[in-house]
Parts: sequence; C-alpha cells; structure tokens
Amino acid sequence: MSNDGVNTGRRRFLVTATSVVGAAGAVGAAVPLVKAWFPSAKAKAAGAPVRINVAKIEPGQQMVVEWRGQPVFVLRRGKPMLAVLDTLVPELADPRSLASNQPAYVDPRTRAIRPDIFVVIGLCTHLGCSPSFRPEVAPDDLGPDWVGGYFCPCHGSRYDLAGRVYKAQPAPLNLPIPPHAYESEDVIVIGVDQEGA
Repeated sequence: MSNDGVNTGRRRFLVTATSVVGAAGAVGAAVPLVKAWFPSAKAKAAGAPVRINVAKIEPGQQMVVEWRGQPVFVLRRGKPMLAVLDTLVPELADPRSLASNQPAYVDPRTRAIRPDIFVVIGLCTHLGCSPSFRPEVAPDDLGPDWVGGYFCPCHGSRYDLAGRVYKAQPAPLNLPIPPHAYESEDVIVIGVDQEGA
C-alpha cells in the first residue's frame, strides 16, 4: 500500500488536537473529583470550632460571634450582675437548669465555666428568634421588676443574665449553652468540650 496520498502535516495536527482535547477532558473530570476530597467552606463553617479572645470585653459588655450559623453571645458579667442571679430564683421557670440544654461542666447557677464569662446560643427556645441584650437594671418598658437580661421581641420571652427563662413566658426552656473550653485565660474555643468534663 502506498503512502503517496497521505498528508503527514494533517495527520500530526489531528493527533495533536486529539491529544489536547483528551488531556483537557481528563483534567476537567479530575478537578471535581479532587475538589470532592476537601470539605467546602460551608461544611467547614458548619462544624468548625470558633476561637475568640475575651480580653477586651469590659464588665457589662457583650460580643456576638457566629458558630454553626447561630449567634453566640459572650457576656462579661460584673459583680453586680452576678449578685442579682440568686435573687431571681423564685421568678424563674428552671433556676437550676435541670431541663435545659447545657454541658455538664458548667455551673447550673451561673451557667458558665467561669462566673464572669457567660457563653450562650442567642436563639429563643420558643420559636428561634434572637433575643436582645437588655442589661439595664433600672425599670423600663419591661416592667418594674426588670434587673437586666435578655428579651425576645418576637413574643416577649424574658431571660435573666444567665439565660434562665422567667416563669409564664412563651419560651419553655433556658437559652442553650454551646460546648466550649478555655484554651487560655482569655481565649475561648466554642464547639469544643472542656477537658476533664
């Protein structure tokens, strides 16, 4: 058989073009496969622990961070805020937090590892609205007995400065406490249980 009619230039072009298209197809198929091995940013955010530094929070101040798509309130309570907690026991639905969602290593009275630093998920246990931080101790529109705490504007549920719900509120339970641990005196890791718990 004679090769007289064969165009070698065209043959090289077709072989090269076919190789390039085949390589591009292989890369196109490999990229999604390799990407599937690594979690997405959304998946990382869904369960990743969050580190926060509480050194600059003054007594009476609160910061809000996001963990698993939920607001987490971090409040530094001063001595006056801590002193009022025991005076509210008769007015609370679950003062010892027996029916509440919280780790076993937090003190049921202060609902904290350290009394001065309060970490709580900021979602009302009634319908999931976010309560507002109302630290004012003077009587205001929440009534003459209001000594500061959290107020849910959706249906009026009131919580004290330990996230404990008052009696006769729409919310059935205290605000939930997330798992958290102290990495150092000023750094809290939300989403990790305290060692030795």
